[in-house]
Amino acid sequence: MVRLADLIAALRTGASSPGMAGAPVRTPDMDAGRNSIAGACTSATAREKDEGSVMGRLSHIGARHLADLEPGLEIAGLTADSRRVAPGFLFAALPGTTRDGRAFIPEAVARGAVAVLAPLGTRVHDARRPVQLITEANPRRAFALMAARFFGAQPDTVAAVTGTNGKTSTAVFTRQIWAALGLKAGSLGTLGAVAPGYERASTTTTPDPVALHRILAEMVAAGCDHLAMEASSHGLHQYRLDGVRVRAAAFTNLTHDHLDYHGSMAAYLAAKARLFTEVMAPGGVAVLNADMPQAEDLADVCRGRGHQVLTYGYRGADLRLEKVRPTACGQTLTLRVLGTRHRVCLPVAGTFQAHNALAALGLVLACGAPASPAAAALETLTEVPGRMQKVATLDHGAVVYVDYSHTPDSLETALTALRPHAAGRLVCVFGCGGDRDRTKRPIMGEIAARLADVPIVTDDNPRGEDPAAIRAAVMAACPGGREIGDRAEAIRAGVAALGPGDVLLIAGKGHEQGQVVGDRVLPFDDATQARAAVRDRRQGEDAT
Repeated sequence: MVRLADLIAALRTGASSPGMAGAPVRTPDMDAGRNSIAGACTSATAREKDEGSVMGRLSHIGARHLADLEPGLEIAGLTADSRRVAPGFLFAALPGTTRDGRAFIPEAVARGAVAVLAPLGTRVHDARRPVQLITEANPRRAFALMAARFFGAQPDTVAAVTGTNGKTSTAVFTRQIWAALGLKAGSLGTLGAVAPGYERASTTTTPDPVALHRILAEMVAAGCDHLAMEASSHGLHQYRLDGVRVRAAAFTNLTHDHLDYHGSMAAYLAAKARLFTEVMAPGGVAVLNADMPQAEDLADVCRGRGHQVLTYGYRGADLRLEKVRPTACGQTLTLRVLGTRHRVCLPVAGTFQAHNALAALGLVLACGAPASPAAAALETLTEVPGRMQKVATLDHGAVVYVDYSHTPDSLETALTALRPHAAGRLVCVFGCGGDRDRTKRPIMGEIAARLADVPIVTDDNPRGEDPAAIRAAVMAACPGGREIGDRAEAIRAGVAALGPGDVLLIAGKGHEQGQVVGDRVLPFDDATQARAAVRDRRQGEDAT
């Protein structure tokens, strides 16, 4: 139980805290077609009108208003889902893309809500009993700050990572490096929340504020004091991370994705940049991929915010990737870490994973770890489920990988990374999701046709769309590709096609355990299907 007055005070504290925005800051904007950042914008919080200050405005339902606020009024829980309201809860009536949460205020009050958080101008009539109405110009951000105050506990050290690709691997690698250094570390993101003695599944990369802060408090209770978490563009745009005390943040890359949600690459970049311009307090450390086109301008933005900047990659000033040599067990890296050369045997494949490992190393160093032991810990990294994961090896040496590459850039990166490992042909099974960005379908088809010797186009979460229409859009740019709609059959065909020295990439699902068809989620695991196909092939060969 937390007093409502304390939750409201958290909004005022959040507004004045250097880490919670409030003063205008530079926010990157991207010129269409040039991937460059220019100009200066004010933060979302700074754009609020005076009457919508973060303290908000209290009106009343029934007979209560700000002057009548009971100092001892306690809140038993928070939720933005009226179906989850219980007596004593605060209900957040948030505006949505398809539904307006204000329509569910009567239901929430009927279920026992004692307070309602809503956008400015909200009025509620005919309430069955008096409840507090808190109105905010930015109710999503206010809800996140309230959730942070309600649950309270966070790991002492929190590092966050954003970017189109590489978030999961970077977060997991960061946890693994910290663990190798003897720290009680956890990670949070697409694969769920993981820490010593604690595991919790997650359906989103960045959970909603209540789920997020509940998890953070549970991880602290389990003894976790270092956390690496993923920061998705959706989560940042919807203010889910506001209130998290981020000490260091990494930006891995920015490529084509989620334009169905953000509308433009400029808006997509601006959402991700919030991690540096609004969520992380001035004086943090920004870890930036020096090889991305936006690196220099992002660095300027971060320095203007008062952050220290570390850069990594082939052009990295602080963590430089000098040489990569693929090996049977992964790759050997020659690195220059803060001026000192290191030779590291990285036990994961793919140059992009070398970049992700460097991003993780940068976050660990940014949070105070010594350089030499941290660099040495790269040799202890293990594969991340569904991220360039080697799932099977055939008797004649062909290898099968499963990877989450579901964007044009990640597919191109994965195929390019595997080419040096293929003494023979490179086979690729892939598809595109339904009810998502349609513009990337022909792009991914072209990439597979150009980089794979045997491209096989299949279904990948068609959702509410016609799977054949999705495949047709991909096949139009993939001449010579094989079309096999049934994903299990496509994987079997890919395995059957493998000869000595060949490599098969099964792209798109990675760690996912289901195929979304219509409104149903059918059990499906690429790794399990691949292993079964290899086993069946081996048994068939033994029988002959």
